[in-house]
Amino acid sequence: MDKDIRRYLQSRVVKGPWKISGTDRDDFAGVIVIPALAEADYLGHTIKSLAQNPPEILDKFLTLVVVNHRQDAPLEVKKNNLHTLRMLATRKDSFPNLPLAWVDAASPGLELPPHGGVGLARKIGFDLALERLNYRRNSPLLISLDADTLVRPDYLSALICHFQNSPAGAAIIPFCHQQGSTLEEDQAIKRYELFLRAYVLGLKLAGSPYAFHTIGSTMACTAAAYGRAGGMNTRSAAEDFYFLQQLAKTSGIEQVRGTIVYPAARPSWRVPFGTGKSVLKILTSPLGAIKFYQTACFQILKNWLDLAAQHTDLSATQIQKMAAEISPSLANFLSRIHFQEVWAKLQKNYHSPRQLQSAFHIWFDGLKTLQLVHHLSAGPFPKAEPEEALPSLWQWAGFVPPATLAEHLSLLRRLQSRVDYQG
Repeated sequence: MDKDIRRYLQSRVVKGPWKISGTDRDDFAGVIVIPALAEADYLGHTIKSLAQNPPEILDKFLTLVVVNHRQDAPLEVKKNNLHTLRMLATRKDSFPNLPLAWVDAASPGLELPPHGGVGLARKIGFDLALERLNYRRNSPLLISLDADTLVRPDYLSALICHFQNSPAGAAIIPFCHQQGSTLEEDQAIKRYELFLRAYVLGLKLAGSPYAFHTIGSTMACTAAAYGRAGGMNTRSAAEDFYFLQQLAKTSGIEQVRGTIVYPAARPSWRVPFGTGKSVLKILTSPLGAIKFYQTACFQILKNWLDLAAQHTDLSATQIQKMAAEISPSLANFLSRIHFQEVWAKLQKNYHSPRQLQSAFHIWFDGLKTLQLVHHLSAGPFPKAEPEEALPSLWQWAGFVPPATLAEHLSLLRRLQSRVDYQG
């Protein structure tokens, strides 16, 4: 077992009454963890899609469903989860080639604590599964999926191939949202997916090392990388964002080739923000529909990242002055996050330009990047409709802007499924 995993198990593994039911095996090459909160109507479809993978590969992976809710959950949620637990117990053998197990975090005495949410549910699943994995050969794989997400028959083979050839310890899988159940829902999810993809395109053009999607059903990593990152966080929302950010800092992230996952398009009350909440917002508040970041925000980000990369020998005061020449709003943001004090410490502790740059990007991470874009959008470059914001982004990327929003999304889906796209 990798030393990072041993250290993690000794110090940071989740504590609680939960256990794995459904299998006693401890020789798996990986685990697929699926948190389920009132998902009785959807979970079966997800498991059925997994079962279409080759049986000789399926047998090596544990599919682990974490049925969960907090103690204060509505009665309807509790009933739904208890139904899911009964369904898992009675239909366990319906997929003979798919080792299926579950964690009961929903029965009285086993419910999540008041602060618990999807982050804790994922952590419970991953942490319990660490004791069921085979560490004798390669580092086992930890794969994150959602209970309403569909996968293809090439899902597991693509992940295995990726980690056999990638130096990075973590990966994201290309995605495409399922079609909405109504025309309005379909339009909402496509607008939201376009927003996500435009943001990542802007980050890529800016040269940010955090230019990747952060969607819970698209994450995977080795067990060693999981331990190195300190495991999954317990946030009730944005757990995927913070987990992938930490993986990027500690093990690196690359994109998988050869498969796609299909998250659900439905609105959701489960988390305070994210895909489901955004779809709900678009459906219920047309005037508050999601608007897009202007290209200028990403161009200022690029100039800032270039400045920090090219002038590692300059003092914090000099860089702050040059940042003000790029944008007064950028300089204001840097003052707010105490850049001058941080830069001085980085220069003191890291003497080569390469070390300093690496440390800089650990500090100026995905969260600070998003905060800068928000700051610029709240000031001189307010968010705009996609028809206004996207053409200049495409021109910067070297493309003729598509004519319709559907064509914007189609092109971005194609480009962002290719790891060799350089922007």
